[in-house]
Amino acid sequence: MDLSVEEYIDVLFSKESTEKPSDTKKPEELEMRIPEWYDEKKFNQARRFYWDHCFQFSNSMLVGLVAVFAVPSILKILISTRRSNSVYTSYKRYLSTVLHTVSWFEHEFKPGSISWKSLMAVRTRHVKASLASKIKGVGIISQRDLAITQFGFIGISLLKPDKFGIQQLQPGDWEAYNHFWRTIGYAIGLEDRYNICRATFKETQEVCHILKDRVFKPCLTNVPEYFEHLSRCLLDAMWCVNPTINIDGLLYLTKHLMDVPGYIYTETERANLQDKIKDMLGGQSEDIGVDVNRFILEPAIEGCPKPTSRLLYLRHYDSIETIPEYQSLPFAGKYRLAIITLFSAFYTTYWGRLYLNINFKVTIFLLKYFPFLAFPRFGYFASFVNVFEEDPTDDTVVKPNSEYYKPKPKEPWYKAYLPF
Repeated sequence: MDLSVEEYIDVLFSKESTEKPSDTKKPEELEMRIPEWYDEKKFNQARRFYWDHCFQFSNSMLVGLVAVFAVPSILKILISTRRSNSVYTSYKRYLSTVLHTVSWFEHEFKPGSISWKSLMAVRTRHVKASLASKIKGVGIISQRDLAITQFGFIGISLLKPDKFGIQQLQPGDWEAYNHFWRTIGYAIGLEDRYNICRATFKETQEVCHILKDRVFKPCLTNVPEYFEHLSRCLLDAMWCVNPTINIDGLLYLTKHLMDVPGYIYTETERANLQDKIKDMLGGQSEDIGVDVNRFILEPAIEGCPKPTSRLLYLRHYDSIETIPEYQSLPFAGKYRLAIITLFSAFYTTYWGRLYLNINFKVTIFLLKYFPFLAFPRFGYFASFVNVFEEDPTDDTVVKPNSEYYKPKPKEPWYKAYLPF
């Protein structure tokens, strides 16, 4: 029997969801089946919908991946694998992730297809990583971890499509897209009762909204140790995939989209936050700050760091330019945020989608056969990725968050303008 949204949330946040592994079989014993509820017509409609918006769907997934790094149980396992701790290993691992994901939309979902082999490879790696992490005493890749990771691929685009200029072009596109990711979740080992993609798009939206408020918003407000290191390695590596990436700008955008208090970018959001601060002050002096933790719910997952106090002052939100978090961005970060906003508006037009989607498809072709942006950094042969080979490891020591919070020297003007 299908669970209601409330029942599903209770199941997802239960202790059992953290104890049940992604798979109970050994890698060589794994088998993949097509679910009983699979609808080929919906699945293929979702593939078409993705290619209609491939540029911005891929951007939403990158932001979602950064958000997933803020979940303590997932972050610990990523560190323990030693495949995400440096820029090079992050490049190999997450370019492989990009190419795997694209293959699911490129090819039919049936036994023997490339997408089928890709999903089996991903599932096998999850099992191996889970077994290795268990031996190290770090924990396992649980059903809950898989479900939360699934949010990274679909959650942000479902909750805030307008931020990316994504719009339904044919009736049922969003329902089909929901069905696609429900199928992918099943294929990589998610049991139906833990799959965040429910039977209908509306139910999935409700689930994603709850996950945003009870997992990602609190976790990104008080990030776990080593989040800064892994997320910055990822974004630095992804520059070789998308050279428009600015690390500080993307981190700001991630927190903005997850509604982390203080990380706002529009006039409406600024005015609303000021109203909330006024309400919480309750007539007290405007010079008194309001603790950021009053704006968030208690995290619904275990292992989150102890909340740290960060005060929001009413006067800081008189304009976008006076917001401390925005002020701390380098010029390049502010510039990238502006470009992202312009791209999203441009993307709502036919010509915008056509131009940027062609750009994305050319990029994917180059990443497969000639990833030239990576050559100067990693060397010619080391820049190529085979998605069916294990990603490399290294012994890079991860740096604590404090290393990235140290004051940075002001950039010379020529370096500040170099991103242009």
